[in-house]
Amino acid sequence: MTETTTDVRAPGAAHGVPGAPGAPGVPGGDVPLRWVWLAAWPVTAVFVLSNAATPLYVLWQREMGFSRGTLTVVFACYIAGLLGSLLVSGVVSDRLGRKPVLLPALGLALVSCLVFATAGGVAALIVARLCTGIAVGAVVSAGMAAVTDVAGPARRPLAALLASCAMVFGAGSGPLLAGVLSETLPGPTVTVFAVEAVLLVTAVAVVLRMPVRRPARADTRSGVGSGNGGPGSGAGSGNGGPGSGVGTGNGGTGNGETGNGVGTGAGTGAGGGAWVRVPGVPRGAGRQLTLGIAVFAPGITATSFVLSLGPSLLSGLLGTGSRIVSGALAFVMFLSATGVQFAVRGLGRRTILLAGAAATVLGMLALVTAVHTGSVSALAGAALLAGAGQGMGQLGGLSLLNSTVPAGRLAEANAALNVGGYLPAGVLPVTAGYLSDAVGLTAGATVFGAALAALAAAGGGLVLRGWREPAEPLG
Repeated sequence: MTETTTDVRAPGAAHGVPGAPGAPGVPGGDVPLRWVWLAAWPVTAVFVLSNAATPLYVLWQREMGFSRGTLTVVFACYIAGLLGSLLVSGVVSDRLGRKPVLLPALGLALVSCLVFATAGGVAALIVARLCTGIAVGAVVSAGMAAVTDVAGPARRPLAALLASCAMVFGAGSGPLLAGVLSETLPGPTVTVFAVEAVLLVTAVAVVLRMPVRRPARADTRSGVGSGNGGPGSGAGSGNGGPGSGVGTGNGGTGNGETGNGVGTGAGTGAGGGAWVRVPGVPRGAGRQLTLGIAVFAPGITATSFVLSLGPSLLSGLLGTGSRIVSGALAFVMFLSATGVQFAVRGLGRRTILLAGAAATVLGMLALVTAVHTGSVSALAGAALLAGAGQGMGQLGGLSLLNSTVPAGRLAEANAALNVGGYLPAGVLPVTAGYLSDAVGLTAGATVFGAALAALAAAGGGLVLRGWREPAEPLG
């Protein structure tokens, strides 16, 4: 384990080391603001793909004749690909750079579009969902870290906001886009993924021109990362040994050459250790990761639950199987997740996390009400509140990591946050589906909603008990 530092500046930023992020003329220095927004576009484009298939499963079921159990397997393959990708993409991104991870991920997303568009059986759907999951896992680690890199230290709060909003806006746009295109244009399964492929190609163009540099090489044998040393500064002592990463150097006299020494300040190398591992954070940032997961995980599980249960409820409440209506419900939910983040950006991180936990609790109560009363307004309220819960949990978690974790470990930290969120989001809704098959939709949804509300309340309680610093404004 390595020690973390409270100084989150990029290496060289304080001393103007040429070629360092935050120095004049390079990322984090005078990069135009439009590039911070553009850097978030690949995240949006891939997350459009993540849920684009949702309204189309009813068509594939009719054509291929597979059961709901088979559909659950297809969904699980997406989660398996995503979690597997998170085990390696964050570490690789921190060591090799953002582009070497993002470009293959976008290429795999394009392959997924091709397989979806030409799918003739369940095996093709499984392959397409697996590829989609791998691409999404790479983007939530490397892509979101790239936004922070381009923004630079002074704009880290904005980077957390844009990266988080890009994810949820893309996730909500996918079902709406697929629903509208599949209802209004011929060849629905081909048209939807042809349009998505165009979006992904534009994302490739953005990544190719994105102003991010390859990370400075870290000495993984001694745990010394790149630091703030100038000419003649020596290497400070780090937490040596294999697997150590970010060392805190107190450089004295030594044999450092220009730009290679580690002076007084924080090293930001990606660290040593295995390339494939459960992602984590540097020593000292574990509390921030735990608090983020405590709120983000129930929030994203709630949106997954509403997303999977929504079509069935809409069919029962409105008597419609319209893919546009189903996609619109998902879009409204994720639009809420996007809008609420802009609305609360001036609040403290603690307040945002507590509000996120409260929104998830209220969302699940509204969903249970909708199931028992058949109220469309209660279902709409559940979608809005669940989206708000995910949005605030995600923003609070990313902001805590951005304020604590050095740039050389940020992609891995983002991966750790998403593993903590997506694992229950993938497992629990599937469990709820089987439970509903066994005891009925009303009883199953009630049990799951109550359990998730309790989990969100516990997350809020953990934030209250575990907070040790004042809530600083995000903006």
